Amino acid sequence: MCSVTFWPRRGGYRLAMNRDELLTRATGIPSARFVVGGRAVLHPGEPGGGTWVSVNDAGVAFALINWYAVPLKASPPTVSRGGVVASLSGCSQPGEMEARLTGLELARMNPFRVMGFFPGRKQIFQWRWDCRVLSGEVHSWKPGQWLSSGHDEPGVQRTRGADFDRRRRDSDAGSIPWIRRLHASHDPGQGPYSMCMHRSDAETVSYTEIEVDASTAVMRYHAGPPCQGLWVSEEGIPRTRVTRTDQGPSRGPLTVTASPPGYGGVKSPTDRGNYRTE
Repeated sequence: MCSVTFWPRRGGYRLAMNRDELLTRATGIPSARFVVGGRAVLHPGEPGGGTWVSVNDAGVAFALINWYAVPLKASPPTVSRGGVVASLSGCSQPGEMEARLTGLELARMNPFRVMGFFPGRKQIFQWRWDCRVLSGEVHSWKPGQWLSSGHDEPGVQRTRGADFDRRRRDSDAGSIPWIRRLHASHDPGQGPYSMCMHRSDAETVSYTEIEVDASTAVMRYHAGPPCQGLWVSEEGIPRTRVTRTDQGPSRGPLTVTASPPGYGGVKSPTDRGNYRTE
């Protein structure tokens, strides 16, 4: 259960993510620096390993949300989806992202959607795993949201999407204060449908904010619901130059499908990951 907001800016972008979890789940670990595939990486973590969002010194970010609209589930024993972003976090090109994904134990993972934000290309690559087929799309470099919920996902998408659409008309839309207000929002009322989510058994347990410009990638992390006030930890890394050698798709939307051996060849659902843009 998560909400991801993306907003491009000159030389980079801003990205924010609310992580909604059961209250019985272990508390996450604040963001820290790592080296993955030779690249400096920032991400928060799980006590048992894995993460749900990251950014690296190429300015590339990854975010994963569960895909509750898909009824299929992996047969036990399953593998945590927390390893997906951890594996991708050092990638600087879309082709690397695809190669890493197809090399994972997808057959043992429940459905998910993972987005890669590539500022050098000004493109967003979304990959979806539905327990049968791994499929991908390329999205334009525009403001947008991705939403998931284990509680009435269509209703949550409509409600939070309406809040996003209404607030994007604000004069400071896309600024850090605006993004924080959005992710702390209780519109249309505090509960399971609001951006800052609260239920008797679950709530928004953390807020992660990424800000990338021409020279730096910064990650800020807050443990707890953002409505309680943001006391954030902050880590930053300098951006490094990336030589574009990847020959992946350069225009979107474009749908491609990769079906690793043994994963089946069933056509994936037509849902585009509930991506909302202008």
